[in-house]
Amino acid sequence: MSDFVHLHIHSEFSLLDGANRIKDLPVRAKELGMKAMAITDHGVMYGVIDFYKACKKEGIKPIIGCEVYVASRTRFDKEAQDKKYYHLILLAKNNKGYQNLSKLVSLGFTEGYYYKPRIDLEILEKYHEGIICLSGCLAGAVSQAILNGNIEEAENVAKWHHNVFGEDYYLEIQNNGVKEQVMVNQKIIQIARRLNIPIVATNDAHYLKKEDAYNHEVLLCIQTGKRITDEDRMRFETDELYVKSPEEMSEYFKNFPDAIENTVKIAEKCNVEFEFGHTILPNYDVPEEYATHYDYFKKLCDDGIKKRYGENPSQEILDRAAYELKIISQMGYVDYYLIVWDYINYAKSVGIPVGPGRGSGAGSILAYAIGITDIDPMKYNLLFERFLNPERISMPDFDVDFCYERRGEVIDYVERKYGKDHVSQIITFGTMSARMVIRDVGRALDMPYAECDKLAKMIPNELHITIKKAMEQNKELRDLYESDDEIHKMLDIAMALEGMPRQASTHACGIVITKEPVDTYVPLYVRDGQISTQFIMTTLEELGLLKMDFLGLRTLTVIQDAIDLVKENRGIDVEFDKDMNDPKVYKLWQNGESIGIFQFESQGMTNFMKELKPDCLEDIIAGVSLYRPGPMDQIPRYISNKKNPDNAEYTHPSLIPILNVTYGCMVYQEQVMQIVRDLAGYSLGRADLVRRAMGKKKLDVMAKEREYFIHGQADENGNVVIKGCIRNGIDEASANKIFDEMAEFAKYAFNKSHAAAYAVVSYRTAYLKAYYPEEFMAATLNSFLGNLDKIPMYIDECKRLNIDILKPDINKSFTKFTVDNGKIRFGLGSVKNVGIAAVNAIVKEREENGNYESFTDFCERMKNEAVNKKCIESLIRAGAFDQFEQTRATLLASFESILDTIQDTSRKSFAGQVTMFDLAAPEDNVNELKYSFNEQKEFSEKDLLSMEKEMLGIYISGHPLEKLREQIERETNVNSMKLNELANLQSTVLDEGEFIARKNEYKDGQFVKYAGIITNVKKKYTKNNTIMAFVTVEDLYGTVEIIVFENCYQEASKYLVEESIVMVEGRLSIREDDEPKIVARTIKPFGDNTQKILTIDINGMDELQKDKLRGLIRFFHGERNNMPVQIMEDGDIKPCGGIYLTDEILKEFEETVGKERIEI
Repeated sequence: MSDFVHLHIHSEFSLLDGANRIKDLPVRAKELGMKAMAITDHGVMYGVIDFYKACKKEGIKPIIGCEVYVASRTRFDKEAQDKKYYHLILLAKNNKGYQNLSKLVSLGFTEGYYYKPRIDLEILEKYHEGIICLSGCLAGAVSQAILNGNIEEAENVAKWHHNVFGEDYYLEIQNNGVKEQVMVNQKIIQIARRLNIPIVATNDAHYLKKEDAYNHEVLLCIQTGKRITDEDRMRFETDELYVKSPEEMSEYFKNFPDAIENTVKIAEKCNVEFEFGHTILPNYDVPEEYATHYDYFKKLCDDGIKKRYGENPSQEILDRAAYELKIISQMGYVDYYLIVWDYINYAKSVGIPVGPGRGSGAGSILAYAIGITDIDPMKYNLLFERFLNPERISMPDFDVDFCYERRGEVIDYVERKYGKDHVSQIITFGTMSARMVIRDVGRALDMPYAECDKLAKMIPNELHITIKKAMEQNKELRDLYESDDEIHKMLDIAMALEGMPRQASTHACGIVITKEPVDTYVPLYVRDGQISTQFIMTTLEELGLLKMDFLGLRTLTVIQDAIDLVKENRGIDVEFDKDMNDPKVYKLWQNGESIGIFQFESQGMTNFMKELKPDCLEDIIAGVSLYRPGPMDQIPRYISNKKNPDNAEYTHPSLIPILNVTYGCMVYQEQVMQIVRDLAGYSLGRADLVRRAMGKKKLDVMAKEREYFIHGQADENGNVVIKGCIRNGIDEASANKIFDEMAEFAKYAFNKSHAAAYAVVSYRTAYLKAYYPEEFMAATLNSFLGNLDKIPMYIDECKRLNIDILKPDINKSFTKFTVDNGKIRFGLGSVKNVGIAAVNAIVKEREENGNYESFTDFCERMKNEAVNKKCIESLIRAGAFDQFEQTRATLLASFESILDTIQDTSRKSFAGQVTMFDLAAPEDNVNELKYSFNEQKEFSEKDLLSMEKEMLGIYISGHPLEKLREQIERETNVNSMKLNELANLQSTVLDEGEFIARKNEYKDGQFVKYAGIITNVKKKYTKNNTIMAFVTVEDLYGTVEIIVFENCYQEASKYLVEESIVMVEGRLSIREDDEPKIVARTIKPFGDNTQKILTIDINGMDELQKDKLRGLIRFFHGERNNMPVQIMEDGDIKPCGGIYLTDEILKEFEETVGKERIEI
């Protein structure tokens, strides 16, 4: 081993502090002649497995460690004084040490977290076995005591640690260029010699090379939100915290050679080994009467096959089931199937909706038999080998969709079954993407926002794009980089930091279940009270741990809620048609009525389906698969061939049985596998390997497979193992062409099992909408109560379906949307300031003692403190008492005095102070005597609508823009529904390809016209003391934020008034992790006719039509607010007067000359 080993290094997983990329560390160690290296990130072990693998790859010995935070008192003390903590380096000697280190780091999060994940001396002593301890940097307890002038305290700290760790405790000295360190080193060496404790040299390396120090300063600015020009920013007063060479370290510590030698001795002591690829499943207990887990699984499968296919299933089905059972058993995944079956079975037993399948698991007939999936793989030609390939050892992966409201119940069940400490959620990391890092670095360097934003927007909006790739694609960006020194510097720093992890969060659906407590295998992390692993999903899989995806799918909740509403309202138990071939259902797709239909709501999908005219589930499966970049190019061919099947072309007749279901188009990964099997004689397992090689463009593998595909393959004994196309009667030219087609399409081919399972969900939503539209739309609205941006779109769809939306009603509403005589009624739970406790009290009292007869009756009967004055005021404003005789204005003017009267009477009654006069009041005058209403004229319609909007978040009774609907649609090219759909893509269950397809419907910087009513204006002064504004504009579907910079603000300011209806022209601003906005170029009152021109194309018109048109223009000429009219003929445009344009007048023009000839 070399003369020196780095034992104190911070990687990129010391988030926004360490600037060492893990992949670079062992490479640098190798360059410097070192044989080992440690990783010691701050309080975490996020990167230790990546570090371990990177080191092994380079022949460097990995040392697994952590720089832990030690509480100044105990880990449970969390008061102001406990913000102080100390640093300590811990290194794992062996696997026991790794387990104890994981335990300590986990406890730092689960028990000691207070600003940082802290351990204390108690657990350090308890879990010290197998761990080497270094005293730490200047923030260590020994160094801090020295800096405070308390040498006795420093010695006591050293003695305590030495007593616990013995010969595995070292006092740490550093060569870091910090002036205090020189004095601390001297004192530490003195203490070490007095107490006979060994010393060790480290360098607290935060970056790779000395020249990286400035990049690290920028990284610290990003972490702290400061600028490099800020005097008070956090900084390291040195540029020496890099991975120094053994020579540099030895030279600095030449008077203390033992400090250098001890680094090597420590490295030799450290021997942690990880085992990869060995599956560690949790214990699953089977009923006692079964001798083995296999026997129990086989019994479930046999019973399931009969349940699904009848008492006498076909031989094909029996053979497929037997084959799968054999492979599952041979590969050791019987328990895996049982574990998944168990929690799905539990969910179904307690009424938690479970999806029909997700991913390739739908290709397993045994999964279908025992109820893990709910789609027949035989009927739709789904392949088991796409899920579990006997020729490629890898963990199977059942991803399961649950009702998003009750997903947590399934996780609770799993925790109860296997033990809470055996189940954990999984961490994920957000990284600094190309656009993000440009903005982050630009901000840190104090560059103008507009300049950074411009540069960021030059990065193509593509997945996995890098700044380097962007410069190759974008000449303007490349030219700026080469010609502008400031931009060159900024982009260089951005590229140095690009891709580093920025923050940790919890994976949306990943769960790990372990045989022993989770922290036996991996350290734990806590965020917002949720425990997660510190390793990401792929790392857990590499370690052989059981990872499950428990996805919450909103649509499953919608389906179940709709079924429940149908039962409640109509007494009907909904049963979906098993064959899924109902023409009434497919008519929705054919007519473009796809709002609310799972996966088919986008405009592009809607148009595709309208043109395709689907009439079977195979078309829906294909729709899910084709509407993505790459396959989208096949859509016209697919549609054409469906309409004219005889036109479908096949490279060879042998493809017909495989591709006829998709009208001659190659759509699915499974079709590639079938072609390789049926034409060339591959096994399906081997065919899956070929498909994977094609998808990943492994050219060397593909070259070999092409040869085998065409000519076949023999083993070393000359036995034919693959026949090849030629032996099967397919000519070489056709075989070559087929292979080329597969290789091209395999890059985009979709997993049919996944598409088929999701097509089933789509069909069920369409079925409910076709047969029970009121219940379906009510359930859909309920699912978006927490996302008001989506509700206007669905309310608009209700109107199109002639389903009235009713205001909340104190006698008819429940918590959520309900169906009331074919209409949908708002729930009380949707009203602002009305909590669930208040709703429950209102509904309970109504159900027990009858409807409320009047407003005062309601007030008298409401004794629950949750129904307070604020709650009642909100109910009045929302229109919940509109059925009673008083106006809203009267109730708002009177309700407080009425409540005070009731409260006062109640107090008197309790105190025995009710008067004779009170008791003698005639029965029919009691309300008149007790309550006095302050009668007020009702508010205007505009004010009533504003109240509804304020209390419910949306307009119900009407909309200020309703009368302008047609004009707005005619004069704009974007609305909030389309933009919000773009914003919501991140939370939608889409594959990567469809995400890109939908994302590309709108581009950053695209010119748009948008109209709506202003609901909020926020003015702001910039750093340059110029004024700008952020304006919220609402249309019929939701809201969009408009950014108004100074150049536009000067002209538009007079129109930026709440409740003004405006037209906005500008450019889209689409940024990662943010909602789309519009940067305004102009804002003017909507309907400002002087700003528009009516153009009429008269090419091809006869003279009679032209005369009639001229007469209309003369007839509708107004005295003011004329819109100029121009005539277009033979390429020339000529002015032709002006008209005062209204919707009615426009309609007359359209009827005269044709709508298609008119443009405004």
